[in-house]
Order: sequence, then structure tokens, then C-alpha cells
Amino acid sequence: QVQLVESGGGLVQPGGSLILSCRASGSIFSFNVIAWHRQAPGKERELVASITRSGTLKNYADSVKGRFTIARDNAKNTVYLQMNSLKPEDTAVYYCTIPASSSWGKGTQVTVSS
Repeated sequence: QVQLVESGGGLVQPGGSLILSCRASGSIFSFNVIAWHRQAPGKERELVASITRSGTLKNYADSVKGRFTIARDNAKNTVYLQMNSLKPEDTAVYYCTIPASSSWGKGTQVTVSS
């Protein structure tokens, strides 16, 4: 099973930006869809964004549309989540996932606070 390791989280002020990275232990090219999920304290886990193998199709949660951008580099086995105009309600643990293999990383904490 492919292992996923997220990085790039941290503390940022409202309106700030962060770039999350997800590095896979093996090739991600064979997996069509890769996604980012998040879970805030006391809330259910939610899908934030997903991307297909070629990068042609991307889907976003309504709450992040226009602010977040998902991308993938199959040659580097890495998926990214660019997060701009961050809001306090974006505070959560962010997970990289490969739905087809039920693979989840351990997550990276993002805290948006002044």
C-alpha cells in the first residue's frame, strides 16, 4: 500500500497563505483520483479537493472554491494544495488520500488565527 506523508501545515494569520504537500512512497500515476480531506475539531471529515491523473478535472468544496488550488506532479509522486485567503474556519487537520486504495496520510495541522 502506498504511504502518504503530508507537510506544510502551520499557524497563519487570516488572509494568509500556505502550501501543503503530500509525498507518496510509490508511484501515484496508477491512481486516477487523489484528494485532500480535512477534519476540524468536533466536526466530521470533509472532502476539500480532488484531482484526476492528468490534472484536467478538479473538484472543490464550495467553502474553498476560488481560494484553494489542487495540483499533482506524477513524476515527483507529490500532490499539492495551495491555500490562499485563509479563514479561521479553515483550521483543521488536512489529510492526503487515495480513495482507490483507501490510503490516508497522518495529516498536517493548519491553524488560522490572529
